[in-house]
Amino acid sequence: MKRLALITAFSAAALTAQATPNTPPPPQREPLLLRNATIHPVSGPVITHGSLLIEAGRIRAIGTDLAAPLGATTIDLGSRHVYPGMVAANTSLGLAEIRAVNASTDSAETGALNPNARALVAFNADSELLPITRGGGVLAALSVPEAGRAGLIAGTSALLQLEGWNWQDMALLPEAGLHIVLPRMRLNSALFPSQPEARLAEMRKSTEARLKLLDDSFEQAKAYALARAADPATPVDTRWEAMRPVLPAAPGAAPARPVFMHADDLAQIRFALDFAARHGLKLILVGGADAWRVADTLRERDVPVVIDGLLRLPMRRDDPPDALFSLPAKLAAAGVRYCIADGGRDSTNARNLPFEAAHARAFGLSDDEALKAVTLYPAQILGVADKLGSLEVGKLANLFVADGDPLEPSTRIERVFMQGREMELSDRQTALRDKYLKRQ
Repeated sequence: MKRLALITAFSAAALTAQATPNTPPPPQREPLLLRNATIHPVSGPVITHGSLLIEAGRIRAIGTDLAAPLGATTIDLGSRHVYPGMVAANTSLGLAEIRAVNASTDSAETGALNPNARALVAFNADSELLPITRGGGVLAALSVPEAGRAGLIAGTSALLQLEGWNWQDMALLPEAGLHIVLPRMRLNSALFPSQPEARLAEMRKSTEARLKLLDDSFEQAKAYALARAADPATPVDTRWEAMRPVLPAAPGAAPARPVFMHADDLAQIRFALDFAARHGLKLILVGGADAWRVADTLRERDVPVVIDGLLRLPMRRDDPPDALFSLPAKLAAAGVRYCIADGGRDSTNARNLPFEAAHARAFGLSDDEALKAVTLYPAQILGVADKLGSLEVGKLANLFVADGDPLEPSTRIERVFMQGREMELSDRQTALRDKYLKRQ
C-alpha cells in the first residue's frame, strides 16, 4: 500500500507539473483602442494606419481615425500587423498531452461505435500545449475524438478558444459534429506485397463488415429517432440519442449538425459521398488527399474539405511529389470550399498551422487564399463565421499582433488578445529558451 501511495503521489505531482501556469485574465471591463496598426481584416482590403476599437470582448469599430471612448485604454502598435486568430479545424488539443504517456491521453474510447463520446467534457483546460499554440497565432481549435484501432464512429468534436479556466469558459461550439473514421478500402497486392492473398481477402472481408456495421448503426439511429418522436417515453439510448442531431428531422430537411467523415483515398471519398446522400447527412470531408479527383462532385454538392495537413507523402508512388502541396490550389481553382488543418492531428504541432498554409502558398495558392485557409474558411466550414475568422464589427476580439507575415517562420507574434484581454506569451518553450540564453 505504501508503494501504491508513493506511485499515486508521484503521478499526481507529475500531472500537476504539466499544468500551464498562465492565469486567464478577467473579462474586459474598459474599452481598448488599438491604433497606428496595419490591420488585415481577411474579409476585406488591408487598412494601413488603422485603428480597432474593442468593447466587452467584441470588435466595435474599425477605421483609420477612431476616437478613444471615455475611459478607454489606447495602445499604439507602431505600424505592427494585426490579424484575426487562426482556427485549427482538426486537432487533439486538450485530449492528448504526451502520446508516450497513456495517463495524459484521453482521445479515444474502446469499441467501434462511440457516438456519445464528447470531446468537450474530456478537454484539459490546463494543457501546456495551449499557450504554446496561442503563441503561434492559433487561438481556436476543433478538438476531435479519435476512433482508436477498431473504431468507426469516434464521437462529437468541440470548438474551443484556447484560453479559459475550464471547458465551460472556452467552448465556442460545444458540439460541432459527429466524426466517422472510414477504414482503408484500397487493398490490393501492389500496396501490400508482403501479405499473402488469403490475408488480403481477410482484410477485405473485415472492411466490408465494418462498413456494414456503420450502415446498420445509422439505420438503427433513424429507427430510434422515429420511435422517440412518436413516443417520448421510449427508453433513452445514449448512443443513438447522440446521433439524432446529424439525422434529418424530416425527409428532405437539413440536419442540424454535420458529419465529419475522415477519408483520404478516392474509394473512401466516393463511399462518404454515397453514404451521406443515402442517409441525408450534411457532410464535411476530413483528410481529402484525393479530393481534387472528384472536385466537380464536391462543388455541386457543396461538400467542404478540411485538408488534414500538407506535409505528408503522396497517396501513390506515381503521384507527383507536390500532389498534396498543390491540393489547396486545385480545390480553390475548382470552386470547392476548403480549409487547411495541421497534419496528423498531433496536438504538439498545432502551432505549426500557419506553415502548412505557407506550403500551399508556395505551390499555387495566392497570399489572400492562404491566409483565409487558416482563418475565415475554417470558421465558415465550422459555422462560426459570425464570431471568428476575420476582423469585422460584432465579432469576437480574438486577434494577434505580429511584426510581419504570420505565414513566415521568421515572423514574431508580439501580442495576443482574446475577447479584448491581453494574454501572457509565456509557456514551457519560452521558459526553456530563456534558460539557455543565460548559459555562458
